[in-house]
Amino acid sequence: MKNIQLPIGWIAIAILTSATLAYAPRAMAQQERVVYTFTDRIGGLGPQGGLVFDKAGNIYGVTSEGGQFRDGTVFKLTINASGGPVESVLHSFKPGGQDGLGPNGGLILDASGNLYGTTYSGGNRPCTHYSGTHGCGTVYELIPQPDGTWAEQVLHDFTGGSGDGTNPYAGLVFDAAGNLYGTTYYGGSRKECGKAGCGTVFELTPGADGTWKEKILLNFHPLAGTNPDAGLILDASGNLYGTTLYGGTGFNGTVFELTPSTSGEWNETVLHNFSSGPSDGATPESGVTFDGGGNLYGTTFLGGDAGYGILYELTPSGGGTWTETVVHNFQPNLIDGAQPGPGALVFDSAGNLYGATGTGGTSFQGAVFEFTPSAAGGWTESILHNFAPGPGGYYPSSSVILDAAGDIYGTTGTYGGTNKSVYEIVRPK
Repeated sequence: MKNIQLPIGWIAIAILTSATLAYAPRAMAQQERVVYTFTDRIGGLGPQGGLVFDKAGNIYGVTSEGGQFRDGTVFKLTINASGGPVESVLHSFKPGGQDGLGPNGGLILDASGNLYGTTYSGGNRPCTHYSGTHGCGTVYELIPQPDGTWAEQVLHDFTGGSGDGTNPYAGLVFDAAGNLYGTTYYGGSRKECGKAGCGTVFELTPGADGTWKEKILLNFHPLAGTNPDAGLILDASGNLYGTTLYGGTGFNGTVFELTPSTSGEWNETVLHNFSSGPSDGATPESGVTFDGGGNLYGTTFLGGDAGYGILYELTPSGGGTWTETVVHNFQPNLIDGAQPGPGALVFDSAGNLYGATGTGGTSFQGAVFEFTPSAAGGWTESILHNFAPGPGGYYPSSSVILDAAGDIYGTTGTYGGTNKSVYEIVRPK
């Protein structure tokens, strides 16, 4: 997670008054289980970017540090017969970031079991907006081999400048044709953000010879959003949706849609400009998620009536417009999470929403939350777990995922010393 802000006077604010108790979220008895703790630098440190399951129930993720060359890893956790996890380092990024450095974005799997991800910097091509040898980031693929090893292929080295993005912070998404889409935090042809650029949306198309061709779909502009920090999603028609951390008419971030045209170009529509203040959020670190009715849900890191972020819904209103509803204002107190961080929300089959906050909770070190819809149209929040110093780590560093039993998995890794872990929140059965 980037930019966690621990405000001055937090402890004083967190005193539980009668006004605080008026909106106290419902508590539920849950049990945290530490699936794996990263303590060995060779095995990776600082898990980031969320997790993904394969069909066999194995867990995959990345660490932004550690590994054989200390530049980050891709790891696999295999649950053995006794229930304990066995870690395998599938790839350690090469010395000096030759093939990528500091993977932060989560992984995705294709139908053949290959893994795809991004690195924030590194690569073999020079970066136009800063000096040094670390490069502007990469898109990579890991391919399982018959002998149990994994072979890496760098699909794209970012270069910046007017023709490319730089520094992808989030993961990727596939369309039905096998093309990859993602965002870069900097780069692009618009210079209103300075030499570094305002960020891009890119597409990578596979060729018959095994190479991938990049196309820039959007160069961000300050008035339409800048610096996308989260990944993208696709709807059934092939339109892309995402968020920008900054920019827009209020310079507090946006939610946007990209629609392909018959000419092959993509057209951007800003669905919402965040205005901050007591009635809206600001700086959405997370992406958006669709419900079954075509509404979008997401969180912002800041803004809302207490300044610690919101959960919002965007509903299509006809004529291409969308209406925002603030579902919840996160509060800086002992009984709510605060400052929801990177990674999109996730729905279960019953329509409940899950996510994590980077701060707040009983120890001010983050929480896992659930929102349950009511028949009347409202939502009820439940804090499922409050993070605290200990073997499970604290300050959750990614979005959450659900297994088939409804248990919740995520990572702690940005802070917490050696307590950087993969955790599981075991639901009552």
